[in-house]
Amino acid sequence: MTTNDAEFLAFLDSRVDACQVKDIDRLMSHYSPDIFYFDVVPPLQFAGSGEVRRNFVRWFDEYDGPIGLETRELNFAVNGDVAFAHMLHLDTGTLKNGSDRAMWVRSTVCCRRSGGKWLITHEHISMPFDPQTLQPWIPPTA
Repeated sequence: MTTNDAEFLAFLDSRVDACQVKDIDRLMSHYSPDIFYFDVVPPLQFAGSGEVRRNFVRWFDEYDGPIGLETRELNFAVNGDVAFAHMLHLDTGTLKNGSDRAMWVRSTVCCRRSGGKWLITHEHISMPFDPQTLQPWIPPTA
């Protein structure tokens, strides 16, 4: 593993850590001001760090306590000052209404390093499901 690879993996881990503890300022430090973000909730696309921040605050506010965010099947490529990654996340926790949530989401991030710092410039979140049954997809156990 190269130094660039290790730095990029640490960047991705820091993003997950910020989500888990719902630290909005630390999370947003991972995003470019001109981020373009696709999500599974309306309006489905968010442009700029202000809109993305509001979307993350909405997500954080759904939970009573921390958010579990387990990363699986991470694949990434780093080439100079550009990197991308795709992965699965198991999103878990207790919602404010008292129910427990466990759902799989796919995430793809495109990043650029500027001034020695990685920033996410594009992110796409989707929810895998079986189109015939409309049931959520669950990855096979390893």
